[in-house]
Amino acid sequence: MVQRLNRPTAIIWHFQRADSYSRGVSERRQVAVDGVRLVCHVSGARDAPALVLLHGLGDDGSTWEVVGEQFARHFRVLAIDLRGHGMSDHPGAYSFELMRDDVLGLLDQLGLDRVNLLGHSMGGSVAYLIAEKEPGRINRLVLEDTPPPFPWERAVPDRPDQPLPFDWAVVPAIYGQLSQPDPAWSDRLTEITAPTLIIGGGPDSHIPQDKLEEAVTRLPNGTLQVIPAGHHMHTARPEEFTAAVLGFLRA
Repeated sequence: MVQRLNRPTAIIWHFQRADSYSRGVSERRQVAVDGVRLVCHVSGARDAPALVLLHGLGDDGSTWEVVGEQFARHFRVLAIDLRGHGMSDHPGAYSFELMRDDVLGLLDQLGLDRVNLLGHSMGGSVAYLIAEKEPGRINRLVLEDTPPPFPWERAVPDRPDQPLPFDWAVVPAIYGQLSQPDPAWSDRLTEITAPTLIIGGGPDSHIPQDKLEEAVTRLPNGTLQVIPAGHHMHTARPEEFTAAVLGFLRA
């Protein structure tokens, strides 16, 4: 259906830090999963259903700041800085599988047995793998302009000269996996049991939109919605994006 619109060991600490991502964040948690320290920005009522947010390549949890405030009115929001990004550790080893296992380990330690999951771009690919590995853990799944990884040759860009807020080593690692993805990632789409909303960015996105349509046909319970705002709808059109996500999650 298409709708178109214009388990590892861990240690937990708590800390507060004044930075650009402070508005609406009630606490931050550091969780060490297999020796990698992950930072999670938390907001919303403690007894609300959990909504986990996974950012794209080169971003961090702060990318969800505007929409996160709206989500936190209804959910306990956990915006994770994936390994190599933001305040989390930069261990030098990167892959979709490592990020998947990081997130699952963090959820284990926080006692979150069932969550809603929203991923953008790289974070969306990680979300697919989480929903495939532990389908019973995901209540509802939202994927922002993210098809399942498919063979897509893309040249690794040159590293910018200026300092970066993430580990550049993530880039060649992720680009390499996108060029030659594990076929099982696509084959296991049918194992995702959660109702799934894919939000496409339309013709202004660099993502092949036909791949999103193809994914929806293979998901057991998938819906495609289009917000023609390019690849970063959550920042380009936050009100439309928030309405689409909340409409789906609260249905």
